[in-house]
Amino acid sequence: MKNLDLKHIDRPFWLLFAILIVVAVIALFSASSTLAYEEGSAFGPVLKQVIFILFGAACAFGIQFLPTWLVRMGGYVLLAFSILCLYLIIIPGSPFAANINDASRWFKFGAFSFQPSELAKLSLIIVVADLLARIKRPEDNRRYFFITLGITAVTVFPILIGNLSTAILLSGIVFLLWFLARINWKYLASTFVIAAAVAGLSYSIVEYAYVRPHRQLTGPFQRAITWVSRIDSKIAEIKQSDEEFRLTDANYQSSIAKVAIARGGKSPFGVLPGNSQERDFLPLAYADYIFAIIVEETGIIGAIALCFLYLAILFRACYASSRYADYSAMLMVMGLALMLTCQALVSMAVACGIGAVTGQPLPLISKGGTGAIITSLYFGVMMCVAREQNELREREQQSLQTSIEQVPELEIE
Repeated sequence: MKNLDLKHIDRPFWLLFAILIVVAVIALFSASSTLAYEEGSAFGPVLKQVIFILFGAACAFGIQFLPTWLVRMGGYVLLAFSILCLYLIIIPGSPFAANINDASRWFKFGAFSFQPSELAKLSLIIVVADLLARIKRPEDNRRYFFITLGITAVTVFPILIGNLSTAILLSGIVFLLWFLARINWKYLASTFVIAAAVAGLSYSIVEYAYVRPHRQLTGPFQRAITWVSRIDSKIAEIKQSDEEFRLTDANYQSSIAKVAIARGGKSPFGVLPGNSQERDFLPLAYADYIFAIIVEETGIIGAIALCFLYLAILFRACYASSRYADYSAMLMVMGLALMLTCQALVSMAVACGIGAVTGQPLPLISKGGTGAIITSLYFGVMMCVAREQNELREREQQSLQTSIEQVPELEIE
């Protein structure tokens, strides 16, 4: 690690990160009433999450001083590790798989557990960005497209079995990286058409062969019935009238979330922090639906401010990457910023009732130790690239200034 010279750190990124941390602590304190009741402590759930966030912030602070080549190489190591963990937890009867919310998405070893899909998202973006930056000639375009396609498929497949929304989101970010890297449009169009055809065919098979006949689906893709049922429920919700609405176990969470948002919409500033009522009825108020509680307590003003905060992260990444001489670093920063922003927008849309339920958490704000730490690493990597580019520009300016000073002055006779 280089000397810790703070003058080159990217202060706008740190400011956005700090604001997001403050919002996360306040929102979790308001939304974790059910956890506080279960633990018998109002500060217990918040304190645990704050510890994870502070640990992640410390990691981000250290990572920003690493050279970017080390971050890229570390991405390959982390990707290999995350792929290994992902495949271990999909093995039937695996002792490493921890079942949470009826989905085996956690890797458990002793008392230690984490979500390998979160680590895979971070590392895959770093690896894909590094590989795409190696395109120098026209023939490289095809080669690195298929290399990154293969790596993405190997990584996404085990995620797809347990978490469809994460698999789609990660694949979409890789697709955007291909677009930014100017991959041949024929490859992009072919990939999109094939993916859409496979998705449509898979939906039809599950819908007509299992869901409608009420048959059970066994094997690794047994959650496909849940995915299709959620889509069917959303379609039915759109078609039904207010008189036909019925509160069921399937729509309970989304319905209560809408009630929370409606209460917040009565005033531009909501019911004010700490005055939520729906947090006591919403089972996942502190996780997937925390945005609904934020809107209830802060109204349209809070909702717009939070949207702007995530978009500001993307805008900062766009502005910063436009000045980077390192193409790989530019792709890496854009990929990570797109992942954060898109995940946030998807989570907000689901809480508002737009689209089928996905289970995507709000980055850094939703409760979860793995998510908090990995999101902090996103910021650490982006700030690492920004810091290195600031140092590079300063050296170039100093070199230019030195060259100008060494030019001999012309004497006019």
